[in-house]
Amino acid sequence: PGVTNGVSGVATAHANGSPVVIMGGRAPRSRWGSGALQEMDHPPLLAPITKLAFTGSGPESVGEDVEMAFRTALAPHRGPVFLDFHMDDLFSPAPPLEQATRTLTPSPLEPDPDALAGIAALLAKAERPVLVLGSDVWMDRAEEVARGFAEEFRLPVIPNGQGRGILPAGHELLVTRARGLAFSQADLVIVAGAPLDFRLAYGWFGGKNGTPLARVVHLADAPSQLTTHMPPSGAAAGDLSLVFWGLGTACGEAGVSPKAYAPWLSRLREAADAAVAGDAELLASDADPIHPMRIYGELNKILADDAVVIGDGGDFVSYAGKYVEPRQPGNWLDPGPYGCLGTGLGYSIAARLARPSSQVALLLGDGAAGFSLMDVDTLVRHRLPVVMICGNNGIWGLEKHPMRLLYGYDVAAELQPQCRYDEVVTALGGGGELVTDPAEIGPALRRAFDSGVPYMVNIATDPAVAYPRNTTGV
Repeated sequence: PGVTNGVSGVATAHANGSPVVIMGGRAPRSRWGSGALQEMDHPPLLAPITKLAFTGSGPESVGEDVEMAFRTALAPHRGPVFLDFHMDDLFSPAPPLEQATRTLTPSPLEPDPDALAGIAALLAKAERPVLVLGSDVWMDRAEEVARGFAEEFRLPVIPNGQGRGILPAGHELLVTRARGLAFSQADLVIVAGAPLDFRLAYGWFGGKNGTPLARVVHLADAPSQLTTHMPPSGAAAGDLSLVFWGLGTACGEAGVSPKAYAPWLSRLREAADAAVAGDAELLASDADPIHPMRIYGELNKILADDAVVIGDGGDFVSYAGKYVEPRQPGNWLDPGPYGCLGTGLGYSIAARLARPSSQVALLLGDGAAGFSLMDVDTLVRHRLPVVMICGNNGIWGLEKHPMRLLYGYDVAAELQPQCRYDEVVTALGGGGELVTDPAEIGPALRRAFDSGVPYMVNIATDPAVAYPRNTTGV
């Protein structure tokens, strides 16, 4: 059951390219096939959602098996590896392990210089380029080189996933709030460290207001990650620091001029600034019931530069993706493209351990809270203060509103209005409170961050407000 209970977590790690090694126990080799307790062949179950899933071959190879698991998980493209052991092997004698002298870090993969030269030629011809920086840019520790490349050639940037924060909030090249305009009228889109999936229109950009479809370039940390479902105009795979270094050199040789993009950047900057200005009213809304945007208006006043923000939810966390802009890379976590609810408490435990001096804010929808809120017990037992902010609208908003739109009715989309999730946290040894007045959001958040314990700010929001999304993943 430990293995089967972890399947959704492993699938999430697989979709996110997270190098996780999962080890499991297995019924004894000497009893295999006899109906021992929890006898199950795990690797076939895990194989589709891991880089490698295998069973240790015996007690004498345990050290080598574990080393291979970690080496495989860490090699680009990173991802989870599953390894299980027969129980009788674990209780059998084994030869002494030799002192490890090898490193688990693979040698960096060099990108093809001809491919980089071709991409630089595309940039030299472009008038309206956009650079997308995805999670693998940060995972590959290429964030500084990527930022330097964008700044040298004055490229408008839209981050994706853990690429958020590579260009900090307020950076002049960051045009996230003009995303629609940028993607609809770009003539060249360079996507680095992210798949061309539903979050990026499957790689189809441009074609609006009489403009032709944009040329698309895909940069990935491994050849296996380059798109195959659509024909890119250019592609390169390799260590992403080396990719950006090489591309910068190639652009210099190709005569790429940052000045050529100035009118396009100015247009996107104006659109982004207008969008931010247009948000001001709702971010300060005094509406009763509370508009969810007011929560982010108050939260942004409190978050420190190094705050770690974790999203676990549907509509409520969609607002966070739009209105919370990290100031540093590696400070944003969400379920990723797999979109599995319930990841938030696990992420927050890890974030607090990895960043002991930073604020850790977990943003939960009330539906997501129902999946894993008992893990607050772990936060309490290990003295890990995390601020949980629950947007509690009493519904499965991501389901209810679309059903209403399509059918005029909804089914199985109701939750308990103003359910006291804060009292659950309090009962487990943390703190919390229910907020129903928009004027009390800011003070409640400050009490939470000052408390020094796991603390739930349970905010009753308006169930009639739906996040205005324009993608369904179809």
